[in-house]
Amino acid sequence: MSTITYTQCPGCFNTSINKVFRCKDYTVSKEQFDIWECANCTLRFTQNIPDESSIGKYYQSADYVSHSDTKEGVVNKLYHSIRNHTLKTKENLVKEATGKHQGSLLDIGAGTGAFANAMKQGGWHVTGLEPDETARKNALSNYDLSLEDPAKLYQFPANTFDALTMWHVLEHVHDLHGYLQSFHKILKQDGKLIIAVPNYTSKDANTYREYWAAYDVPRHLYHFSPASMKVLLEAEGFKLVQTKPMWFDSFYVSMLSEQYKSGSNLMKAGLNGILSNLKAVADNKRCSSVIYIAEKKSIGT
Repeated sequence: MSTITYTQCPGCFNTSINKVFRCKDYTVSKEQFDIWECANCTLRFTQNIPDESSIGKYYQSADYVSHSDTKEGVVNKLYHSIRNHTLKTKENLVKEATGKHQGSLLDIGAGTGAFANAMKQGGWHVTGLEPDETARKNALSNYDLSLEDPAKLYQFPANTFDALTMWHVLEHVHDLHGYLQSFHKILKQDGKLIIAVPNYTSKDANTYREYWAAYDVPRHLYHFSPASMKVLLEAEGFKLVQTKPMWFDSFYVSMLSEQYKSGSNLMKAGLNGILSNLKAVADNKRCSSVIYIAEKKSIGT
């Protein structure tokens, strides 16, 4: 297996990087991976990650809900029970952010196609990209959606899409800057880039530390703070215009984290989810997961 060892931050390329702690892959391999942090932009990242050709085996689990759509276990049942609500919330967010009720949308990392299908049913022209073959098969059988390989991203003409969405996907992408540069090219000048990622500066992340499920090593290559996301977006020609909270994530992540830490304690997980959200009420950038809405910088800025 080939691995990638960083000598500089994969976000801002600064060399002031240091180890924070070590995390375990609880989902598939049970291997240990180090988490490092950049002193300049505050991005955290997983060190010694499998390269793009080697990481596939770390996704091969029946428990990996975004690919398998499994409903096994309490946590996955919870995930599905709230998904219909979150799908409608995401659809409304796209309409609000773009100011359009219909348009062209590219969903990157579409998983089993639930969001792409919701937008298609809402009248949008939707293209979905998904690397996992199992997920693509599920999207075809569940929604009659033909998702395409992510390599297609680099082939779209300029100024194609009104909206680009990534729901918990950017943290998985090896070609971080290449993706963002492609986004800048294919997004219309008045289009919106919508990225949701876990937030390691949240209270639940600080509570669980190396047990925090959203580190999800080695599948999560990067671990974003609001500050690091702003630096990254601006470096690639975007302006951050708004942040939105993902309130349910603190509960979902706390339930998984509690499993990893203590075996299972649903009451404690629920309490930690509530406490995390209370901390984020006054500042949504403290939420367990944050949605970043960005647009292209105006020409000349």
